[in-house]
Amino acid sequence: MSVSPSSSASRSASPSASAPAATPTQADLLDFVRRTAADNALIASLPLDPEGRTWVRLEGPGGSEAWLIGWPPGTGTGWHDHADSVGAFLTARGELKENSLAARLPTDGWKTLELSEDVDRERRLPAGNGRSFGQHHVHEVLNESRAEHAISVHAYYPPLPRIRRYSRTGQILHLEQVERPEDWQ
Repeated sequence: MSVSPSSSASRSASPSASAPAATPTQADLLDFVRRTAADNALIASLPLDPEGRTWVRLEGPGGSEAWLIGWPPGTGTGWHDHADSVGAFLTARGELKENSLAARLPTDGWKTLELSEDVDRERRLPAGNGRSFGQHHVHEVLNESRAEHAISVHAYYPPLPRIRRYSRTGQILHLEQVERPEDWQ
């Protein structure tokens, strides 16, 4: 796992931190990541490590959790989901690839599943492109470039209660571990 920059600073997306916040929708989160990715000074401020991903936590809209993430060439997340959170992410620099499953998986009580042949989806997300997703969305995100870093902005609501990590061999998906917020903050 990569290391977070030691000088991570929270940034607010809204001018008034004291205003009551409505529960953000997927569309709100996508709008937030789009506006944040357009902040060239913020994007340029992310320290990039040639060996591993770097990240800075941001303050998202309506109490959401948000992250600015740097992806060295050839890095990725591995298969995972964000449990009960909805989310959005957008590539601010470079290009990312998302592989995802177009199937609703059981949320608990299993360790190994056999996936049907038609569940795989692939999406290329060059700078300025992103997407939102619902609860229990299983995917992996990759920077397949051999030479360029990518930078992306991510937002989740409610703040991530856990991340489930999976391994995959062919059509077999295996639950490997469950991470809690203290594992990545």
